[in-house]
Amino acid sequence: MPTVEAPPEKTMAETAAMEITVSRQALLRELTATQGVVERKTTIPILSNFLLEAADNRLTITATDLDQSIRTSCEAKVKKPGACTIPARKLYDYIKLLPDGELSIKLMENHWVQIRLGRSNTKMVGMARANFPAVASFPKAGALRLPTATLRTMINKTIFAVANEESRYTLNGALLVVKAGSLTMVATDGHRLAHIEKAGENLAVSGEKRLLIPRKTLSELQSLLSNTESEFLDFADDEQTLYFEIGNRVLTSRKLTGQFPNYEAVLPRENSRFVIVRTADLQASILRVAQFADERSGAVKLRLEQNEIKISSSSNEAGESEDTIETPYSMESLVIGFNSAYMLDFLKVVSDTPEVRLEFKDAQTAGQVRPEDPDGEFRYRYIIMPMRI
Repeated sequence: MPTVEAPPEKTMAETAAMEITVSRQALLRELTATQGVVERKTTIPILSNFLLEAADNRLTITATDLDQSIRTSCEAKVKKPGACTIPARKLYDYIKLLPDGELSIKLMENHWVQIRLGRSNTKMVGMARANFPAVASFPKAGALRLPTATLRTMINKTIFAVANEESRYTLNGALLVVKAGSLTMVATDGHRLAHIEKAGENLAVSGEKRLLIPRKTLSELQSLLSNTESEFLDFADDEQTLYFEIGNRVLTSRKLTGQFPNYEAVLPRENSRFVIVRTADLQASILRVAQFADERSGAVKLRLEQNEIKISSSSNEAGESEDTIETPYSMESLVIGFNSAYMLDFLKVVSDTPEVRLEFKDAQTAGQVRPEDPDGEFRYRYIIMPMRI
């Protein structure tokens, strides 16, 4: 097997451009923020690399998979401005293992990159800067400012309901509806729907703006929003691309095309039977009972009777199980089946809410579950289709 030999070190005058020193802590922080976008398995090798650009005492790091990209930066001492590409995973794993301190990065001949910190001296094989795809800059004109805390909560409460099936293209993202006085986010996979709304926002938008954000972009946003102290992010879009600027980081994403379903048509309006139950009790009961549900359907049965809910499941392979939760209920009895995993997805994201309200019409109509929190700043509801049992 042929080996790759490192080029001999030359004098400063003979080496290619770019030489910097940067704090290991600052570099690692920014490399961590970009990991989700880097292509792990790709037929285009350059997409497995970071682009590093040094100028004006800043180091800018860019990663892209062609569908989305992230650009971030940190302070650096730039001795020679320039640019290089470095294998992303290898660089990240190596920088994690270094001690804190000031490290130097220097571009050498044949796209090799030297990294030094203390007694550690490493040379990595890069690729030509010219091979790295162009990444669009954030368009300042027409940018919209959105509150980060609100958007973070909305993504957390809806991302689990986004479809995973490639064939259902328009369901592979969440719909964000922006109005002057409110923000709404909706996600559905055709079997359940998560809907969250925050009123009272003061947003500089006329009419209504509807944005379909891909699942992977939602996941990256979720990570970025969980690691920022910025109160707002700036959003912009053009015909093909969504742009999110959070502090010194810019996330771009290719738009999903197509029409999101008319979700308002499936929001229940006649679910007159309801029961309020402790969130922890319901979650624990479903977790226990679901161990004995059919492996393919995951179906559990809810039986609402006088002052109690009975939750049960059975399968020929595993056996059967039933839990009873005492709770006030005086309406007509009802038996309805649900996918246990779908119910648990919702209960997990509302685990900090003491009680949830279950609302039903009959055994054939979609049920609605929502936090029992009349004074909450968000209006959150989860629609789940029943199963035949």
